Amino acid sequence: MSGEAHRRRLRGLVRLAGVRTAGDLELVDRAFVHESHARERGGVSNERMEFLGDSILGAIAADWLYRRFPDEPEGSLTVRKAAIVNDARLAETARRLGFSGALALTTGMRNAGGADNATVLAGAFEAFVAALHLTYGLERARHFVVTQHIEPLDHAPEALIDPKTRLQNYAQEHLAATPVYRDEKLGTPGEPLFASFVIVKERTLGTGTGASKKIAQKAAAEAALEHLKAQSTT
Repeated sequence: MSGEAHRRRLRGLVRLAGVRTAGDLELVDRAFVHESHARERGGVSNERMEFLGDSILGAIAADWLYRRFPDEPEGSLTVRKAAIVNDARLAETARRLGFSGALALTTGMRNAGGADNATVLAGAFEAFVAALHLTYGLERARHFVVTQHIEPLDHAPEALIDPKTRLQNYAQEHLAATPVYRDEKLGTPGEPLFASFVIVKERTLGTGTGASKKIAQKAAAEAALEHLKAQSTT
């Protein structure tokens, strides 16, 4: 994406970090350049900035958790940190903030759903954090991460566990069974799509789709948990 509309989008994202005057947007713009686009069109991708942003994000999360949960042991804080910085959570925030529309992707990758790919979005989020740090300073990066990503998350203990683990724990405790996932490939190499069916005691409790088996299984587990929750309230 190029032009004034793109610059307005970038300035809007920068303002979320508490920056009133955006100034030089070179690094902010680079944060959204996927490696495939840089390789095809020339230029520099966001990969190095992902590396830096990953470390900055981890440090900000660790500092926030240390202060927010003063009585929790190291093990609990480690689990909480992992829940904050994992790709799925970062991608959720990136989608909410409109990162998909700012990404520079090849036409083929965009047509294959790259703008909604969790790994791509998480990488752009990390790179954007690095751009904020390099251009405006660590405190602006911290402000963005805390207010736009960490604070809006559900920090309840049960929310820290991924859906597949929660379903497995429930099924083993209450149904004396282990969930089994049956996956089907529906898409093409250019546009991958998978469907997953989670089965417990020969009953399909949930189905899900996604660009990878992992995403499809997660969606199926979430659907199964919703089904079990609905059953328990009737």
